[in-house]
Amino acid sequence: MTEQEVTHGAGPLDDAHAQLAEAAAHLGLSEGTHRMLAASRRELMVAVPLKRDDGSIAVYKGYRVQHNYSRGPAKGGLRYAPGVDLNEVRALAMWMTWKCALLDVPYGGAKGGIAIDPREHSQPELERITRRYTSEILPIIGPTVDIPAPDIGTDEQTMAWIMDTYSVAVGHTVPGVVTGKPVSLGGSLGRALATSRGVTHVAVLAMRTRGIEPTRATAAVQGFGKVGHGAAQLLAEHGVRVVAVSDIDGAIYAPGGLDMAALTAHASSTGSVRDFAGSENIDPADLLSLDVDVLVPAAVEGVLTADTAPLVKASIIVEGANGPTTKAGDGILADRGILVVPDILANAGGVVVSYFEWVQANQAWQWSEDDVNARLADKMDKAWQDVTAYSIEHAMTLRQAATALAVRRVTDAHRLRGLYP
Repeated sequence: MTEQEVTHGAGPLDDAHAQLAEAAAHLGLSEGTHRMLAASRRELMVAVPLKRDDGSIAVYKGYRVQHNYSRGPAKGGLRYAPGVDLNEVRALAMWMTWKCALLDVPYGGAKGGIAIDPREHSQPELERITRRYTSEILPIIGPTVDIPAPDIGTDEQTMAWIMDTYSVAVGHTVPGVVTGKPVSLGGSLGRALATSRGVTHVAVLAMRTRGIEPTRATAAVQGFGKVGHGAAQLLAEHGVRVVAVSDIDGAIYAPGGLDMAALTAHASSTGSVRDFAGSENIDPADLLSLDVDVLVPAAVEGVLTADTAPLVKASIIVEGANGPTTKAGDGILADRGILVVPDILANAGGVVVSYFEWVQANQAWQWSEDDVNARLADKMDKAWQDVTAYSIEHAMTLRQAATALAVRRVTDAHRLRGLYP
């Protein structure tokens, strides 16, 4: 891999390192401890060959990064997207470490990805590349080592292929090697909407903190995938008027609110939210600057920047995506008094219920969906209380408080375990 390939995409990693540095200074960590927390414990880059349906051979780059496992096995999603590179995966793995610590689930952080556009491949091709990638990373994953989950471009079917490939290799079925599986293969009830449910739960808490009644609030959601779609639906169920959504192909706006059931049907039949009856198509970039109470960036990282943050009119931002706000954008939003609920808190519902799924797999038991949702709400409530209290006590933003709390918990675990040898 060339230097250019390694350094491309350093933006999210730069932001992740800057957040860690700020937390380390606040906590008074030694230079050695800071260096340890900044470095990934294990990184694997693999070539993933694929025999296309037409008989040709293509080769893609795959990655798996385990940032830290002082608090338990590594845990993190697997994404299929054209722009995936090593530094993006490094940043996402680090954020997963803080997310798991903040929500007090016994995992460290990991992340994986393949630089591929799944929309350009058939289902058989996606199965073949998934199984080959799994075979390549098989030595460093496992139910007590590193547990993948779905992310951008992957889903429960992807996890089923990984589980089967791993199980065939070890000679017996291992449901706990992945989370986000189909329920019929040991997946958890409530997992599909878990991230969106967590986003919505803290959005409501944030609104009430700002004295905004959800039934009188408006929201715009960037992204209509697994997280954004569910968040828009659940916000609407709480009485929030969702006036705009976007996807990879465009954006729509309806000041009176969008009919989520009809929009879901439209997007399913056409493949996009564009041209939805009763709404107007808008430039996707304009969604970030709409005059709404709540903005939910739930697409990709790096969308709220030094250029776009000054245009935001929402009083609350709830980060459904990982790293949607750059360091420069974050400073601008803080100076403007906009309440930003950071990703490591806002979108942690997925890893919380992944943990519940892993526990159920280990017990060979299945909890009810109501039980899963109630336990998730308890975890989100506790994290929200911890972060807001720390934020007030230390005059910090929610992101600064969340990162400091998480880094302190990981550091405490490392100190208790000691440095071997």
